[in-house]
Amino acid sequence: MKNLKSPLLFLFLALISLTSFAGNKAIETTIWVDGVCGMCKDRIELAVDVKGVKFAEYDVKTKELKIIFNEKKITLKEIHELIAKAGHDTKEVKASDEAYANVHGCCKYREGGGACSGDDHEEGEEHDHEEH
Repeated sequence: MKNLKSPLLFLFLALISLTSFAGNKAIETTIWVDGVCGMCKDRIELAVDVKGVKFAEYDVKTKELKIIFNEKKITLKEIHELIAKAGHDTKEVKASDEAYANVHGCCKYREGGGACSGDDHEEGEEHDHEEH
């Protein structure tokens, strides 16, 4: 009986670890998001700072959001919708006119963009809103 317990215990622990691993559905992907500056970067990353998102980093130059998320807690569609709600277009979901109107003037990326070309300041750099 003692010899039987050890293999059963090993099998039980292996099954638990496999179940835990299979339950963690972490997805890593890249999403194209329209944005032009460090303020946009901050807004986009903040929009996806929600339960289920493990990592998000936006690159202003490439317009790519690298993201790792748990598909059991949030879907890719929901992520696109959060970004659009913050006022930024993705290839899947366009921000509503109302959400877009709420982004700062220098962050306007449609129809030629606003006063900020994206090269005016470094990523994450604060703007003096009084000048725009």
